[in-house]
Amino acid sequence: MSKYCFGVDLGGTTVKIGLFDTEGTVLDKWEIPTRKEDSGSKILPDIADAVLGKIAEKKIAKDDITGVGIGVPGPVDDKGVVHMAVNLGWGVININEVLGGLLQVPVKAGNDANVAALGEMWCGGGKGCSDMVLATLGTGVGGGIIVNGKMVTGATGAGGEIGHIHIEDDEPDACGCGGHGCLEQYASATGIARLANRKLAATTQDSVLRAAKERGAVSAKTVFDAVKNGDALACEIAEEFGEYLGKGLAAIACVVNPEVIVLGGGVSKAGGILCEYVAKYYKKYVFHGCRGAQFKLATLGNDAGIYGAAKLVLE
Repeated sequence: MSKYCFGVDLGGTTVKIGLFDTEGTVLDKWEIPTRKEDSGSKILPDIADAVLGKIAEKKIAKDDITGVGIGVPGPVDDKGVVHMAVNLGWGVININEVLGGLLQVPVKAGNDANVAALGEMWCGGGKGCSDMVLATLGTGVGGGIIVNGKMVTGATGAGGEIGHIHIEDDEPDACGCGGHGCLEQYASATGIARLANRKLAATTQDSVLRAAKERGAVSAKTVFDAVKNGDALACEIAEEFGEYLGKGLAAIACVVNPEVIVLGGGVSKAGGILCEYVAKYYKKYVFHGCRGAQFKLATLGNDAGIYGAAKLVLE
């Protein structure tokens, strides 16, 4: 029986790589730079060199390797075909075939957010459940949906793009996707800062956030730090954020009926108070049959991608 697998988290700046045993213990992890020149043509050969180097260093026999999983920032279908990863310079490419050919071991690719969800289900905030939604709240809002232990990828790999659920009709600003009123315009770190700046512009109410705005430092962190200190205006912003995200997650839950909803990404560093604001509105809007979903914080942090990628090849 195979003893090892590798998990690769391909990001726009760095590639994180982990060597795992088949029980989910990380035995080694390291990073290499993502070389995006020449339309990203060096990325997969670099990953192959890094993995083959570790195999040689650890004196691992190829027969003892189940495979290499990889999470990619772009839509990936169930055959491992990436349908354009703009920030890597890629068009359409079959990662399973190309990287598998370089390594001569099985390779399985998935969208990075979906793969992170798989990692949190396997060894993180969703451990022990098989139906889960992960919302990653960072610069944007990423998502991963797990149903019966399997990632929901969809026809072209765009399943789980929860940040682009339309949630607000009267939004003048465009989302990065070109739409207006997407969930990530309100529930991401940048979205929370936008809500705060709009609130500050619309009121003369006293708040510690006003001084932060004058310093050009209004952020999701300053908002939730102020919430923890009882700042009334910050609490109003947190309520608005919680309603947007709670409503969006309620819509998702009515389709997939998760056991657990995991909140990750940089905004989740706010801690349990974040779950309280979101869960309050989730329960208000969700169908009664889905009301029992638990809210938990992600626990794997930046390692969720390598854990999920490893899990891809163990299924």
